[in-house]
Amino acid sequence: MDYQHLSKRLEKVADYIKSTDFVADIGSDHAYLPAFLVINRKIPGAIAGEVVQGPYESAQSLVKEVGLSEKIFVRLGDGLDVINPTDTIDAITICGMGGVLIRDILARGLSAGTLMGHERLVLQPNVGEAALRLWLMNNHYAITDEEIIGENQKFYEIIVAEKTTDHIELTKSDITFGPFLRKEQSLVFKEKWQQELNELMRIREQLQLSSKQHKGKVALIEAKIKEIKEVLQIG
Repeated sequence: MDYQHLSKRLEKVADYIKSTDFVADIGSDHAYLPAFLVINRKIPGAIAGEVVQGPYESAQSLVKEVGLSEKIFVRLGDGLDVINPTDTIDAITICGMGGVLIRDILARGLSAGTLMGHERLVLQPNVGEAALRLWLMNNHYAITDEEIIGENQKFYEIIVAEKTTDHIELTKSDITFGPFLRKEQSLVFKEKWQQELNELMRIREQLQLSSKQHKGKVALIEAKIKEIKEVLQIG
């Protein structure tokens, strides 16, 4: 992967960015996404934020190499701390992290005032999607779109959210499976949750064969199995 040939998951993230957006890409990883967006989506500019010195220096090198130093501003800092009060951010992208970490980055940004509320959030958690959706709901963000893709034998979910004054109430299934994803029931969605179901059934069988008592664990697993079967509409 490079700035000219993004991974499939980052290409999908790029699809949710408008040509007029000034973007803050948090955890930018070599600034591939901002460089791609400036060159191909013709966005006016971007911030590439990194908390680790090595990737920060790699992002600086790439931006200089492709001649985008006047449009992409590489900054070293923790999460949304890289955003300055004078920046006019239209969209924030946070990709390739766990949902809990993304949630914590947003929460700290909200407390610090670097997450203003007008920005469109384009988030790509690797795991922990439910924790992220719950935070979005509790902080008055409406999920406006979702997508799930498979790449390199892994599943990636993209969650797009915007601040709203409306009351947001997601069901437990919405939080776990995604309000859009569970309704669309794409082949990739079904594949992901079928794999999860198979794994839970395998674990349940092992626990039931164990000489130790695991009634509590088995009950929790059976509840999850039932939930997945209901969403997938299988017996």
